[in-house]
Amino acid sequence: MAYTDEQLSAYLESLVPERPEEMKRMEAYAAEHGFPIIGPAAGYYCYLTARIMGAHRIFELGSGYGYSTAWFARAVQENGGGEVFHTVWDEDLSRRARQHLAALGYDDLMHYRVSESVQALENADGTFDLIFNDIHKRAYPEILPLLYERLHPGGVLIVDNVLWSGRVLDERNHEESTEAIREFTRLITTDDRWLASLVPIRDGLMVAYRREEEAT
Repeated sequence: MAYTDEQLSAYLESLVPERPEEMKRMEAYAAEHGFPIIGPAAGYYCYLTARIMGAHRIFELGSGYGYSTAWFARAVQENGGGEVFHTVWDEDLSRRARQHLAALGYDDLMHYRVSESVQALENADGTFDLIFNDIHKRAYPEILPLLYERLHPGGVLIVDNVLWSGRVLDERNHEESTEAIREFTRLITTDDRWLASLVPIRDGLMVAYRREEEAT
């Protein structure tokens, strides 16, 4: 029996454990206002990835009002603590994220940056266990070297929207953002320094492991 994308998405979401009321309010706001959050199924997958790998230091490029951040912060808290960087260009979104994440009990983990996300990563100290990338799609290929540099060996990169609502599958679609996602996907899946796979949850998550550097 065939199924639709909508049926699959609803089924995957039904498998996500109950969320705190604050997260449900964030989900309701997104649904009411058409705000693009990663949603419960993708959010839970991100949490699970960070939890399994024992992440303590996570950087988000493009954080909205903190919905994906909340999933990552939960993992870090359950892993024994650490740091989560929320970056967004808009002061109001940052303010709202602070309120949501404080209500969820993640204040002691958080660093907030109101700036262009790539610049914020360039200015951050050290390397990270996990980086989540959700910036302008046309910039995906060009920032891949920076993402590699700022992940420590054995770190994980998660990139959102790599299916781009199916546009990457349409051979007639040559829009700049679509072509950029295709090029990013080609680069990361053919580079021996990465182990990468596309996970078709919601709008597609690229999950990539930064290989350990070989001794010289």
